[in-house]
Amino acid sequence: MKVLLLNPPFLPKFSRNSRSPAVTKGGTIYMPIWLSYATGVLEKEGFEVKLIDAPAQKLSPEEVIDEIKKFEPKLIVIDTSTPSINNDIKVAESVKDATNSFVILVGTHVSALPEETLKLSKKIDAVARKEYDYTIRDLAFALKEGNPLQSVLGLSFRKNEGIIHNPDRPMIENLDELPFVTSVYNKYLNIKNYFYSSANYPMVMIMTGRGCPFRCFFCNWPQVFFERKYRLRSPENVVAEFEYIVKNLPEVKEVGVEDDTLTADIPRVHKICRLLIENGINKKLKWYANVRVALDLETMKFMKKAGCRLIIPGYESGVQEILDNAHKGITIEQSREFAKNAKKAGLLVHGCFIIGLPGETRETAKKTIEFAKELDSDDAQFFPLIPYPGTEAYEWVKKNNYLLTEEFSKWSTEEGWHNSIVSTPELTNEEILELCNQAKIKFYLRPKYILKTLKLVLTNWNETKRAFKASNVFFRYLFKVIRGRKSVSKR
Repeated sequence: MKVLLLNPPFLPKFSRNSRSPAVTKGGTIYMPIWLSYATGVLEKEGFEVKLIDAPAQKLSPEEVIDEIKKFEPKLIVIDTSTPSINNDIKVAESVKDATNSFVILVGTHVSALPEETLKLSKKIDAVARKEYDYTIRDLAFALKEGNPLQSVLGLSFRKNEGIIHNPDRPMIENLDELPFVTSVYNKYLNIKNYFYSSANYPMVMIMTGRGCPFRCFFCNWPQVFFERKYRLRSPENVVAEFEYIVKNLPEVKEVGVEDDTLTADIPRVHKICRLLIENGINKKLKWYANVRVALDLETMKFMKKAGCRLIIPGYESGVQEILDNAHKGITIEQSREFAKNAKKAGLLVHGCFIIGLPGETRETAKKTIEFAKELDSDDAQFFPLIPYPGTEAYEWVKKNNYLLTEEFSKWSTEEGWHNSIVSTPELTNEEILELCNQAKIKFYLRPKYILKTLKLVLTNWNETKRAFKASNVFFRYLFKVIRGRKSVSKR
């Protein structure tokens, strides 16, 4: 039986698999990591599969339909996101009309709102809730063998005029049994279509674990996909995938470890690093990882020796009360120590900040901007708080009537950029966006930052290529913001 997995067309370079789906201002386009894992599982079970990433391949809706008709699948799996959900449903309806295949939607948005999603269109047959690798596998077997859909855990589906929600599927405990996601990229995708603005190009993204043991109230994947259940691949399995990349994808310059927090288990990080060094992979591949600011200097140095080039902490705020309100579980002093230690270890840092967390005021936001300048990351992102369905952040804004709209297309701007749909008594949504823009201007247009960046790119050719590719998009956006502010001030 044939199964087609589709990242549907929407805006150019729209990243559904980002933790905050959008068209990024640095030119980043994420790999369809969850669809790719599901593709690998289906292929392993003997199904004939095809993976189409329309935004990365620049395919129009008409071209996608043509590709699907040629393949003639019985089951079509369509990825979704909150800002693109209306578009995704329209694509699903077109696919259904063109093929009459069984159409199922996946992703965090439909996981949080399965009933509401299915009520939007009778042409959608089902929704896979949460971690869906094995839900799609079992659905494919049920359709192939004519078994009742009630047997498929994690499935919400339409039956007659009603909607049935099967029991939840237990989270996958043995992640080592999943195929390497990079083997799926190698077979079905062109890795040169993807880019991460802070990584050397070309790169690939992998997961060495799923879930997160921490309690940040805004994080999407840990709350909606994984029920905060933290599970890990063995160090040996992780390093075996690095070896696969070296052998089969020799053009790759960097591996993105996209776990929510690689460093939640420090002894495991040390073992991974030790194996990378023992196998000589540290001399062949660079890598980056998402980390916590509690990371110690010794581990940073070991990661650097093992080939780590970049670490990505969630600083979020420069005000302790704001961090506590968001259940971040870190301190301002930890962030300061982390920034100092990263420089000592020779690691680059991409700092992440959020404007609009509970308790945020104009004064606290300005403190965060000054804090970001003090920490002096090699680059940084400043996002508005985006409350995705299924998260504590979403419940907070709903409970307090801070959510301006439930028209999900407004979760991004017309260009696909991150939008603010939250207004509190302290800050309107326009003020939150303006503070994010202020932060970018004040951080990136500092003479100190410009000189530091020039020094980096002039001494390393890979950094030169990466920085040029990222800044080409980002600075056009930044100067557009500056021009817009000047035109407003003249009125």
